[in-house]
Amino acid sequence: MIQAVVFRDVSFTYERMSGWLFESITLHFATGWTGIVGANGAGKTTLLRLAAGELKPLKGIVEIAVSAVYCQQRTDELPEGLDGLLKVKDGDALKIQAHLGVEKDWLERWETLSHGERKRAQIAAALWRKPDLLAIDEPTNHLDRVAREMLQRSLRSFRGIGLLISHDRELLDSLCSQCVFLDPPSVIIRPGGYTAASAQVASERASAQRERETAKTELMRLRRVATKRREIAQQSDSRVSKRGLDPKDSDAREKIDMARLTGKDAVGGKLLRQLDGRLHQAEERLQGIPVTRTYQLGIWVPGERSKRDRLFSLKAGELVLGERRRLVYPDLVMRPEERIALTGPNGGGKSTLIGQVVAVVNIPAERLVYIPQEFDREKSRELLERVRQLSHEEMGRLLSVVSRLGSRPSRLLESEDPSPGEVRKLLLALGIVKMPHLIIMDEPTNHMDLPSIECLEDALRDCPCGLLLVSHDLRFLTALAKSRWDIEEKGNGQYALRILQF
Repeated sequence: MIQAVVFRDVSFTYERMSGWLFESITLHFATGWTGIVGANGAGKTTLLRLAAGELKPLKGIVEIAVSAVYCQQRTDELPEGLDGLLKVKDGDALKIQAHLGVEKDWLERWETLSHGERKRAQIAAALWRKPDLLAIDEPTNHLDRVAREMLQRSLRSFRGIGLLISHDRELLDSLCSQCVFLDPPSVIIRPGGYTAASAQVASERASAQRERETAKTELMRLRRVATKRREIAQQSDSRVSKRGLDPKDSDAREKIDMARLTGKDAVGGKLLRQLDGRLHQAEERLQGIPVTRTYQLGIWVPGERSKRDRLFSLKAGELVLGERRRLVYPDLVMRPEERIALTGPNGGGKSTLIGQVVAVVNIPAERLVYIPQEFDREKSRELLERVRQLSHEEMGRLLSVVSRLGSRPSRLLESEDPSPGEVRKLLLALGIVKMPHLIIMDEPTNHMDLPSIECLEDALRDCPCGLLLVSHDLRFLTALAKSRWDIEEKGNGQYALRILQF
């Protein structure tokens, strides 16, 4: 197994982009886990694909591993190696299956698996292949608490070079010995898990900002002094000039000749020339202090409360989740002011139930914002193309929301394949301009970067419309929901929903 993957002076961009995504970056990834952190659209996935050899740099060199596996965010496709993992009976295969709860029939019923089950299968297949480099994009998406713990134990056992993109701070802290922070075209690498590394980056940025303010203050002071000395020098020039003198005024001419001889009036000019050098040095110092540009974050969701008695009602029933699996639920009613969390294990039928709810919603379609758990690649491209066709005014409103969720609109419009996090932001932005009566989000924090999650939480907290949120992120749900529909496993593939209070 090789010891490192190295980027040497690497530059990369995509065809539609007007500038570099990465420019002249140098990185060293050794054995162990490295966290990759940055806003949606900052190039995290691109960095992983470059490291895995799926993309080639336009400039520079990437010294890649002999064998590399990249686990993408999406779970649409059957993962390579799953067939072999499930057929082989050796100790390693059985151990991986047990650690991640992979069942023997998952290959046959792939289409009926939840996204959380698919994610576990994807990572299990990757670990079984024993690559030199394992690059994983958002591994905790869709996973319930038990599955996250299983995943963490499995990844900790990996002995190669690991690259990890995640919005899960606990996972980054527990696994990673260093973190890479992306803010195109710059890249910063710092030791430690996310908490320690981000604190160091924040401290460095604050220090650079203070240094910049000090340099800026000094430059302004020198410019004021230079202005005064320039005025003095101009006055001196006028005192030693004979222009305009009466040719017969010999006394005046003699005084000017004496001033020129003693050089007293030349001192102002000499001091100004000395100050010009200090001014140039101060300007160079100010320009040489790198300060990360900051963007205003935070959105407001301009929803309103429906005047209808109820947003939807669903009579008690049973949902078929696949062969031998069933979800039984009671009468479900949601009123305009309610905020409901839907929780439960992977494979328990949460997304299937949401599909039933969306079908019976009792409000105008334009007043419903529904953001599904996943949006496939083709639909994502179609969505981006639709956005590009909007009027200038409509696009401006939409991209203003995207910007305040932490993504750069210009970079998004230039992309060929928007990231899943950017797609969620676009869907949310398209929805909230409609003054919604009901927002339904299936795993709202999946694919979203950490600042965006905080912005979303703040915005939904003050939104007056109804909320139905499906998530494994209890911290997010506790901050927003008042009641809880919890799906509980009863055994033998049977699940039941019960109504609780937070």
